[in-house]
Amino acid sequence: MDRPGAGSGRTRTAILISGRGSNMAALLAAARDPAYPAEIALVLSNRADAAGLAHAAAAGVPTAVVESRGFRGDRAGFEAAMQQVLDGHRIDLVALAGFLRVLTPGFVERWAGRLVNIHPSLLPAFPGLETHERAIAAGVRLHGCTVHLVSAGVDEGPILVQAAVPVLPGDTPEALAARVLAEEHRIYPAALAWLAAGRVRLEGGRALVEGAAPGTAALVNPLPETLLLPTPSDRIG
Repeated sequence: MDRPGAGSGRTRTAILISGRGSNMAALLAAARDPAYPAEIALVLSNRADAAGLAHAAAAGVPTAVVESRGFRGDRAGFEAAMQQVLDGHRIDLVALAGFLRVLTPGFVERWAGRLVNIHPSLLPAFPGLETHERAIAAGVRLHGCTVHLVSAGVDEGPILVQAAVPVLPGDTPEALAARVLAEEHRIYPAALAWLAAGRVRLEGGRALVEGAAPGTAALVNPLPETLLLPTPSDRIG
């Protein structure tokens, strides 16, 4: 199968949501640019009351609902119903944006290399829920977010991009979450663009982005005063 974006035209992409869809809104905003390689062709939710559906509809994006509550204990049936909707909209790429369902290995395998997620931590640290509370409790100095290709494990899969923010003295989960969310809105559109344009390849279980600039700067938090002093080679006399 060709990689997403390897052919001509924009890659038809579905966004899966369960709630307000703030990352969905960031992707929709990016996709308004005709040069953006992903076309948001569908927003699909497992909840009819998801606030993000109205936002997508107002943006002129087709929406659909497959209520997970109607498939209690039948994950395969729920995913088969979702797959039918995705097939009907000729979707090539799926982006999870606050989609609060654990997908089965069969669904993940069907979309291998074409299913992407964003998680509010620097994976593999703090998979699962309540990441900001756990980061503060653990005393980490840096927290952040990760965009990754989805594998069968929860919040696992090859990492495309990460962004870090400092954990500040006296931070609350809400304040930390707001700083992380701003970075999510910055990196998710970039990662989806790479994937849709066919710039991502897997090598040894790692995701490599063709043409990505290497990072050279280091992050230190807090910055020790000794690091602000001149090095011996800088001193005169």
